[in-house]
Amino acid sequence: MDTALDRSDPLAEQITRYRDVRERIEKGTLALATSVDGRAFEFQASLHGLALRRGAYVVLEHAGGRRFGQLTDLASHTADVGVPGVDGATTTVRVRLAGGNGLLLDQGGPFHDAQVRPALPDEVRAWLAEASRPDRAGLVVGELLMAPGVLAELDSGGLNRHTFMCGQSGSGKTYSLGLLLERVLVETSLRIVILDPNSDYVGLGRLRADVDPARAAAYRSVPDDVAVWSNEPGADRLLRLRFAELDARTQGAVLGLDPIADRDEYAVLTDLLRATEAGRPVVSGLDQLIGSPNPAAQHLGMRALNLGVLDWSIWSPDAPSLLQELEEPSSRCLVVDLGSLETLDEQRMVADAVLASLWRLRRNREPVLVVIDEAHNICAAEPSNPVSTVSTERAVQIAAEGRKYGLYLLVSTQRPDKVHENVVSQCDNLLLMRMNSSADVADLARMFSYVPPGLLDGAPSFGMGQALVGGRIYPQGGAYVQMGARVSQEGGADIPTTWARPRGA
Repeated sequence: MDTALDRSDPLAEQITRYRDVRERIEKGTLALATSVDGRAFEFQASLHGLALRRGAYVVLEHAGGRRFGQLTDLASHTADVGVPGVDGATTTVRVRLAGGNGLLLDQGGPFHDAQVRPALPDEVRAWLAEASRPDRAGLVVGELLMAPGVLAELDSGGLNRHTFMCGQSGSGKTYSLGLLLERVLVETSLRIVILDPNSDYVGLGRLRADVDPARAAAYRSVPDDVAVWSNEPGADRLLRLRFAELDARTQGAVLGLDPIADRDEYAVLTDLLRATEAGRPVVSGLDQLIGSPNPAAQHLGMRALNLGVLDWSIWSPDAPSLLQELEEPSSRCLVVDLGSLETLDEQRMVADAVLASLWRLRRNREPVLVVIDEAHNICAAEPSNPVSTVSTERAVQIAAEGRKYGLYLLVSTQRPDKVHENVVSQCDNLLLMRMNSSADVADLARMFSYVPPGLLDGAPSFGMGQALVGGRIYPQGGAYVQMGARVSQEGGADIPTTWARPRGA
């Protein structure tokens, strides 16, 4: 069917005039902004040839001068415009425009009808240079998405607040976290302890073969600072500890004992492990309980046997202990390769033992960045067993009180809703990668109110390695970042999809 308008039809002619007027208004709408408080602004612009983007930096020029800002929200909307006709009557025309909000990133007062244009990369670079702190090391993690060629530099001092990092599978979260840790190792003296459940960071001490020589030279001294404790065959440092080293809460949780509900068995366990002879513990491991002449000790040994705890490879009375390494560190970066352990229960127990040890040593007041990857397994919103409950409570305690002792968390997950809210809510930094779930984004907007919600709304459209960075590590507001290339080897990578190639290719 021919849908072209018949120009001889009066109604068709009126519709054509209406469309022409609407198009002229839409194309002629200037990009103008107004601020009533000098801190935030609203703007309106034409959708035709729109050069403004959510997250972009802008220059706002008005009679009183110019301001530097950032668009935090951008959407299309409709507006009714009254247009006087030739006969004096007013016709209402509904037009489609771009509009949104933004933050002003420099000092100044209110203004009205300032012209808005995208800031040039050199203007962004100059503003960031003025806003940076020369007394803090910068962590260059890539470049700004909205200012190509301008380095994305995080403030290392912002890591003295807890950090939350999340992104769904395939977003580049693991790779990007490795990049951030590389920069911390190169640019600062901060000690790092990494709970690594997927063996993703065991290569932090090994250079990639394809690295630019200049970048490789800057990283050359880092491998000596990285120690990996692993259960893999041939590991330089075997991931081992002793049951007697664990604190009472962890010991009880491993055996499924509650200090109240199982008070008799719990008290027997505590007494046995506290008993010493010639300055040495009478019982240092669970395997000694089964052969004990004490019936109560035998019962505890059988309990451990039935739970499969005696089969855990983590126990060793003779090998160097992971917990002793935490107490007297021989390296600056300790990677605890939880992924090399056979069971999730072992992983949770070791993670809890590490957190408990760091908390016990907190009064040393030595700054430590504690990285908890796949945090939904270590500090779960709904712990599934006694060990998970204890590790979650430990993480919540560190999140609430650890910062004053120099214990700084960096919590990473694909499942933000599965991490305990009392951990997430204590984080003052956010690194958000692609998240398709609108419910997850809404929850993050609620908990991270210091990040403009409009910027969070951009997360579902992120590509690989793209992130929103906000908080103390990026005090210039929030920024969309394209993460750069790593120097060290990435562990735990996905299995290659060579099976998807055409057969015979």
